[in-house]
Amino acid sequence: MIQVTAQTRILVAVEPPDFRCGIDGLAKVCRARLGADPFAGAVFVFRNRRSTSVKLLAYDGQGFWLCQKRLSEGKFRFWPSSSSMDASTTILKAHELHVLLFGGDPSGTRAAPAWRPLGA
Repeated sequence: MIQVTAQTRILVAVEPPDFRCGIDGLAKVCRARLGADPFAGAVFVFRNRRSTSVKLLAYDGQGFWLCQKRLSEGKFRFWPSSSSMDASTTILKAHELHVLLFGGDPSGTRAAPAWRPLGA
């Protein structure tokens, strides 16, 4: 099972890859286009060109997980864009990923701020 906690690094590919790719093809996209190591424990999120399907790729230390959600009707209306002109990826928080997977706009979500230790 993919563990998505508040500490999980979630990288979203801004541009859609070839969705015929499996684990090896998406791992190659992670390295070549996103500049990230697919073995680093992050969750990588990809969307197809028609905005009807999303794939998640994660490595858990023993092997890769590849999950896909295909909408029965409608489209994923929102997709994160890069914050800079050169970036091919953007970072989401765990609660934003859940909103995104249910077809919502994660930019409008609010959550409690991340816990920080208090100084002495």
